[in-house]
This record gives sequence, structure tokens and C-alpha cells, in this order.
Amino acid sequence: MFSLHEPPLFTRLRDARRVLVAGAGGGFDVYAGLPLALALRSAGKEVHLANLSFADLYGLPSEVWLQPDVAAIRPDIAIRGDYFPERTLARWLDRHDLPSTVYAFPRTGVEPLRAAYRALLDHLGGVDAVVLVDGGTDILMRGDEHGLGTPEEDMASLAAVRDLDDVPQRLVACLGFGVDAHHGVNHSLVLENLAALDRENAYLGAFSLSHHSTEGALYLDAVADAQACTPGHPSIVNGSVAAAVRGAFGDVRFTERTKDSELFVNPLMALYFCVDAPGLARRNLYLDRLDGTVLMRQISSRIEEFRDGLPRLRQPRAFPH
Repeated sequence: MFSLHEPPLFTRLRDARRVLVAGAGGGFDVYAGLPLALALRSAGKEVHLANLSFADLYGLPSEVWLQPDVAAIRPDIAIRGDYFPERTLARWLDRHDLPSTVYAFPRTGVEPLRAAYRALLDHLGGVDAVVLVDGGTDILMRGDEHGLGTPEEDMASLAAVRDLDDVPQRLVACLGFGVDAHHGVNHSLVLENLAALDRENAYLGAFSLSHHSTEGALYLDAVADAQACTPGHPSIVNGSVAAAVRGAFGDVRFTERTKDSELFVNPLMALYFCVDAPGLARRNLYLDRLDGTVLMRQISSRIEEFRDGLPRLRQPRAFPH
């Protein structure tokens, strides 16, 4: 049973001793999981961070690889260029005297990513919970919506974690409601999907990330650090969420990357929406089609084939209020 005094996500994680918090969609998604990791660590749990990476991992030295598709990124690793969210976060963690290894998965199909997750869990000695974190909400799309956002990485991660049957708790947390609009996601349909998950006991509610909390303040510091370390490609998602956490509203400017877009930063972006991962996977209409994929482009092709066969798509709807 859940209680109002504790968000259901943390109720589900109450008995977990070792937790893996993993960015589902690549890029800076792991940053959206940082406040959760900090809160769980302050509750006495052993917490590890991982991310599906957009960096050029295959150029890294052999000693960082635990297995062919799992790299242990530490603060002192040498890289070319400035875009490497996992190392940027590792360095921030090290400066704050926090465990500073961030594990990274290359962009692959479901089969190697599932094997990589299992290899990492073996390396960690097993975990009691995996929390997939999406910066945005497109992981909640089931497949028949007019716009899916950028589903490939999210769906690879969801399919991989769905099959980790020996992990007692597999959860999904989304931070950044509204930021996927520029990728075609209609957020009325997001809310419709959450309601359907609730009817199937797979929705775990929502709670807000506050700048008054220790976790919120550290998140803001980490995002500012990432923006400074990656000036040519700062995270639009986390920049928007950070602005919302600070109380900003409307068309907030924090990077030239958004100069041709009109943003709508608002308090809903600072909410975590949480769901049960196996329940979310069951609601997805095409996830089983991704089994057997080895390359990310195979995932793209199978999603396209599925959508080409649909008689109609659910059309976007405006908020009524």
C-alpha cells in the first residue's frame, strides 16, 4: 500500500539495498536521474549511475571496458573534444566527494544492450532495483500516437530492462514534461497514456523536484557545470528542467541551440512522473518487434514498419484549459 507521505517510487524502493539509476534515452539523460540517486544514497542505499551514451565510446582505451558494451567512465579518463556527458558527470561527482564512476552503454540494438545490462549487474554483484530515467516523456508513448519523439534509445533501454526478471524492482521515472513537444510529442496523449497505466496499476504518481531541497540544489549545480563544460552542445532538456526548478517561466533562453524555438518552461517540467517498467512495456504496441535487433538503425526500421501498418494514428489534442 502507498501513503501520501511518501512518493510511491520510493515506497517501491524502500527495501532495495543496491540500486542502478540509468539514463534511458542517451545524451544527458543520466543527469535527470541524479536527484533520485542522491536521495536514495542519503537514505543509506548503494547507488550506481549508468547511461546510454552518445559519445564515441569505441575510441576509449581497453582498460575502461568491463565487457564489450559496458564502459566504466571515471573522472581521469582522457577524451577528445568536450562532449562526453558521462565523464563530465564523473568529474562533478568526484569534486563533491561522491562515488564517481558512471557506466556507459554504446548505442546498440536490444540484444547487445540487454547483455550489457546483465554484464553490469554481474559486475556490481547484483542489484535490487533498476530505475530507468528519461529526460522528457517520450518513453511513455505506446506507438500509435501521431508523434513519438525520439523513441529508439528509450525503447532499446525499456526492452533491455523489461527482461531483467531477476531484478525485483524495475521502474521508470520521467523528468521534463513538455520538453518533447519540439519532437512532435503531444502531451495530452502523454496524460492519456498515464491514465491507462493507472488503470492497470502501473502508474506510480508524480512528485516535484524543488530547488529548496539538497537534491534540487545539487542538480542545478551539476547542470550548470555540464553547460559550462559542453558549451557547444548543452542539454536542452536539463537546461529547461533546471530553469523550471529555479522558478523560471515561459520562453527562457539558456543556449543558442534554442534560438529558433519558442520554449514554454513551466513548473510541470520539474515533476517526476513514475511508472512500473514491466507495466509500461506491456502497454507498448511494438516493443516485442525490437527483440533480436543488434543495431540502432534496425530499431528505427522496425518502428517505421510497425507504424506503416497501422490503420490510423491517435491525433494530437490541445489541453482543454
